[in-house]
Amino acid sequence: MRSNPAAFFSPCPRGLEGSLAQELAALAAQEIAPLPGGVRFAGDLECCYRVNLWSRIASRVLRQAVTAEYRSEDDIYRLARSFDWTAAFDVAQTIRVDVTASRSPLKSIDFAALRIKDGVCDRFRESTGARPSVDTHAPDVRIAAFLDERRATLYLDTSGEPLFKRGYRRPRQEAPLKENLAAGLIALAGWNPSTEAFFDPMCGSGTLLCEAALIATGTAPGLGRRFGFERLRGHDPALWDGIVRAARNAVQPVSSTLFGGDISSAAVAETRRALSDLGVGATVRLEVADAADTAAPAAQGVWLANPPYGHRVGEADQLAALYPRLGTALKRRFAGWRCYFFTADRGLPGQLGLRESRRTPLFNGAIECRLFEFRMVSGRLKG
Repeated sequence: MRSNPAAFFSPCPRGLEGSLAQELAALAAQEIAPLPGGVRFAGDLECCYRVNLWSRIASRVLRQAVTAEYRSEDDIYRLARSFDWTAAFDVAQTIRVDVTASRSPLKSIDFAALRIKDGVCDRFRESTGARPSVDTHAPDVRIAAFLDERRATLYLDTSGEPLFKRGYRRPRQEAPLKENLAAGLIALAGWNPSTEAFFDPMCGSGTLLCEAALIATGTAPGLGRRFGFERLRGHDPALWDGIVRAARNAVQPVSSTLFGGDISSAAVAETRRALSDLGVGATVRLEVADAADTAAPAAQGVWLANPPYGHRVGEADQLAALYPRLGTALKRRFAGWRCYFFTADRGLPGQLGLRESRRTPLFNGAIECRLFEFRMVSGRLKG
């Protein structure tokens, strides 16, 4: 695959397809085509490695195995059986099949997954006399399928665990933002680490600040984890080791000023822990404070906040009281800053008493959200 480019698809949070396409272009991917929910591209083995290691926005890197039109579950089975899976992995390895569908005529996606598994196993039995086992929790190899209304495409997952699992999040720790969505928000904000400060006044568990720290230090987001391609045939350890070594050598000290805060002392403590695990805890200034009471920590920069969505009991009333104070604070203390709010509340600008300069539709999982941009200027704001 190194000399013969393969076809890939990288899913990402909806709304970030354009940002991911730009990222893939910078990583030397070819034939880049943004699609709803991800980006299709072409590349060799080195490109596959680099996208897995360096992409901050992709959820996975899926290498296309086989594709064809279909009408029934039997067509899906024949498609799966037509590919030589023995050239991709060993029969002793465990597998898992995941299916995503959009306007598929099939009645049961679970049954389609079962037929794909049957096709893979029957191809192995035909070639080797044995079949791989299924492990839905910790498989050696993941096979992904996408079904639209006419075409089925099967992929080998070269990432393994989703790419948003950077390694700095502790097991079972939940956060309102996945890491790749947080990185995408920073990309949409256009933050320049060499010239601008970064401030998250509602840091929660610290995902935005951690992603900003990785960007500021030039750290590849995948340096602290393993990948699915390491268990596939054709893996080139020497090539991979060289790419990882170059990425480690590229890490630099924090070159920008990072600030964070939260009204919860527990949230600030968790953010401090996460930043410490990344090795940048001492370079980020954190404080326990109400966002509406904070002063601008620098002359200019990017304010990026993901306030609560108001779904919990009493949260909506608290936010309704906070937002007018927050809008006043931004106007009085943050002239020269670009301020961004990522929220499911489309009425946020009115509650802040500000008019947004841009709104970008995005999804946080299944929740439709907006990234609102407010450019704060000196003097009175005109409507």
